[in-house]
Amino acid sequence: MSFPRKFGTAIHAALSFIVFFFLDLLDAILCVVYEFVDEILEENSTGCYCTAAAPQSQTTDENELSSETLFGRRNIFRGMWFLGFAREFKSKLSRKLRKSKIHQESVNRWSDCGCKSCKSWTKNEDGNLHVVVKDSTSRETEYSVQEPSENVIFIHGFMGSSHFWTETVFEHIQKDDYRLLAIDLLGFGESPKPRDSLYTLKDHVDTIERSVIKPYQLDSFHVVAHSMGCLIALALAAKHSNIVKSVTLVAPPYFPSSVEGSVLNRIARKRLWPPLAFGTAVMSWYEHIGRCVCFIICKHHKIWEWLIKLCIGKREIHWKIKDITRHTHHSAWHSMHNVICGGSKVADEHLETLIKSGVKIHLMQGDCDQIVPSHCASNMKRNFPAVEVDIVAGADHDSMISGRGEEFAEKLESIWCSC
Repeated sequence: MSFPRKFGTAIHAALSFIVFFFLDLLDAILCVVYEFVDEILEENSTGCYCTAAAPQSQTTDENELSSETLFGRRNIFRGMWFLGFAREFKSKLSRKLRKSKIHQESVNRWSDCGCKSCKSWTKNEDGNLHVVVKDSTSRETEYSVQEPSENVIFIHGFMGSSHFWTETVFEHIQKDDYRLLAIDLLGFGESPKPRDSLYTLKDHVDTIERSVIKPYQLDSFHVVAHSMGCLIALALAAKHSNIVKSVTLVAPPYFPSSVEGSVLNRIARKRLWPPLAFGTAVMSWYEHIGRCVCFIICKHHKIWEWLIKLCIGKREIHWKIKDITRHTHHSAWHSMHNVICGGSKVADEHLETLIKSGVKIHLMQGDCDQIVPSHCASNMKRNFPAVEVDIVAGADHDSMISGRGEEFAEKLESIWCSC
């Protein structure tokens, strides 16, 4: 490595240390602030993970467990004396203020948006996911009704929704042989966002079963998933390996048999550059700073949408912008840790189950992906040679699909036809 490059690397490391040192302090202070405000405004305040200890496991099912990364994120300021003093003062003050405060239990936290659209899921008494169905297979004739020959479940990634598929791929699948079902995952889009859920891998799989597989009586299906959704797709397919036909994984965050803490360091290493990596690190490591970001952006999404419309005219806001705000901090934070970090431990187990069952697995990834490292694809291929890998030149994390809808749809149909 040349001297200028070594010097630049050293400067970047030093600046990263300074910035994240400050963020450690800020997050520790915000911890006390949010504890105080939560105790005042909420009847049953949900504690954070800063001082909580990892619970003793009561189950051997890894899909059901909370990730250790929720409890093991290091912060040098958490045990400082001044924060202990602040917590003691906060507790005395909050007890006095709560005596005269009348609480009303709400489905949302005070820091979440309570607008009509964000609370629309509460009208859904069965708690099922929002599902968008494109079904051109059923043709009622004078004599019979033709049943759909192929079912396909589409699972979006982190901070996405069913729009990721319906606005990019659905229109390009023209054959009448498929029933397409795109879901909003638990905690995202128009699906329920319960405060008491930990959004584990099991929670996501169970809600898909309850909302799609059972009501639509699927006796066989294909799965297509993107990013975080790939880990959920593997768990779902492994559980139903006897009826699943194929699994298509697009940019899966695959870290084979990894310790959870190492996964967090690998996908969200604390660094300033590139900007996307810095944002990922902040939202993954800092629970309370992340909650501030969600408070500013998600709770006030109506204001942001109004400002964007003011800037671009009266045109409809792009679905990607809307998707970014259609979650709560609680749902995004737990899905990030319990699915991406926690789910990585069981990915190999799920892949082994599927391969032993003869399920066709196809992996697609862009060579310009800056979110999921390219070695994720090569690692999966090395550990499981039966997985078919397709590296797309010039594609990044999203443009694998959003920029190549027609080409991607053709590829999907060729995979389904080969099963």
